[in-house]
Amino acid sequence: MRKRTLPAVDTAIAPAHGVTRGGQPLSYNRAPAPDLAPWIGRLYATVVEAPEGHRTVCGLFNDVATIRVQLRGQWTAETADGPKAYGRAALFFGPQSRRMPVTVTGSFVSIGLALRPGSGYAVRGVNAVDYVDKLLFCDELRLPGEQALAQLDPQADPETWLLQLESVIRAVVNEPGVQRPDPVSARFEALAFTDPAASVADFALECGITQRQLERIVRRDFGMPPKQVLRRARALDMASHLRGVADQAEAEELALRYYDQSHLIREFTALFGMSPTQFVARPQPILTLTLESRQARRLELMNRLEPGAPRPWE
Repeated sequence: MRKRTLPAVDTAIAPAHGVTRGGQPLSYNRAPAPDLAPWIGRLYATVVEAPEGHRTVCGLFNDVATIRVQLRGQWTAETADGPKAYGRAALFFGPQSRRMPVTVTGSFVSIGLALRPGSGYAVRGVNAVDYVDKLLFCDELRLPGEQALAQLDPQADPETWLLQLESVIRAVVNEPGVQRPDPVSARFEALAFTDPAASVADFALECGITQRQLERIVRRDFGMPPKQVLRRARALDMASHLRGVADQAEAEELALRYYDQSHLIREFTALFGMSPTQFVARPQPILTLTLESRQARRLELMNRLEPGAPRPWE
């Protein structure tokens, strides 16, 4: 690994929830209420002030499906179905196989949640394979998008927004016939957080299922094969380290997941569309916000961070 340099910062924007020690933007994010934890992995509220007409060119890279309620800002995204443009909207993003280029013009407010793998199948019977790198209005999937837009008070504080969003989602998961996600998917999600270099065959054996059964479950709930899920998890952890929103005590461990520098560059470039050096040299405010939220959840899941406690990068 080369000597680490500080990642670039977009000095034109002002995140309402502050920045990391390295100047990277932060959102307000937390774990869901316990009764929603089987379906929801994380909730967040992002408020960013920017000069009128300022264009933030960035990207998104989420390993799970997400619901994003955009209250402010003019957004564009390069999806699997082509370019999309939205203003105020409640949107469903499928899991992403690689960085999705996005832009936002002006100040923006985004409130949302990360669904746990398999929630779409458990709640609406949808297969994640059909939504990889795609973007739809929530109401197209019979999710309460317009209801969420109506219920979220633009003048409220972030915690109130998250409580309001939890109330909307609680009504959905309490509908008759809604199930919990497959426990195998929950275990594989934990594996991707804790040991993405693990053997898929060994994991299937531990679960008491065949590797073919595991492939079927993971494809349905994650949208891609198990090895690709783990490859993506390694890259997202490395990206978090490069942006300064990871526990630096893990730096050596994260680097050892790659055979050598060329392996890292090849894998990272394939998923992010740029080399690690380029990734550090360019401001990545929107992507950094999603990486920080994911890392906070990961450390909490690993019992290395108490919910609500200061994070290593703060």
